[in-house]
Amino acid sequence: MNEKAAPEILHFQTREQIQLMEETVEEFGENGTDPLTVSLYQMNLDRTQFLLRSYLQIRLQKIEKYMFHILKTDVWSWLSEQEQKFAKRCTDDMERHLEQSVLSRLPDGYQSILKQSVASEEDDMVPEPRLDTFVFYKSKGSIEAFQLDDSKEVVDLVADDLYILRYNSVNPLIESGQIDLV
Repeated sequence: MNEKAAPEILHFQTREQIQLMEETVEEFGENGTDPLTVSLYQMNLDRTQFLLRSYLQIRLQKIEKYMFHILKTDVWSWLSEQEQKFAKRCTDDMERHLEQSVLSRLPDGYQSILKQSVASEEDDMVPEPRLDTFVFYKSKGSIEAFQLDDSKEVVDLVADDLYILRYNSVNPLIESGQIDLV
């Protein structure tokens, strides 16, 4: 589960596998398959649903933490339709709350949610994920001559070995599925 160890929100993964498992359990139950077999499939389905709930909870926490950053970047397209609705509702609620409780009482140059003052050129009040943080990962296969980000250093990754590098260096390998975060 890369989502838990990644500092940023990753591309949404669909629930198709769980729907297939639910259909299999229903078919086995209706066909009179051995109750032990049905029970084992049901336990596996329950375990998978637990992992899915954990995955979704982590994603919602990241959306709440980085909602303004997500809204202004291409990360928005990585969210599911329901997550986009949630993020939009969160930002609207936060803007309304801050406007009513704090911002309306501040001087004109300081009433922005995104900037500390009018003099700020960029959105300096928006929390962003720290992509330069170190992460542990495990290579799924051997990767030869992988060049690290912003350096001329080249490393060879051996299958099933654990490594620690900056997240932004290995992000392309995570997206391509060549490594898993630990």
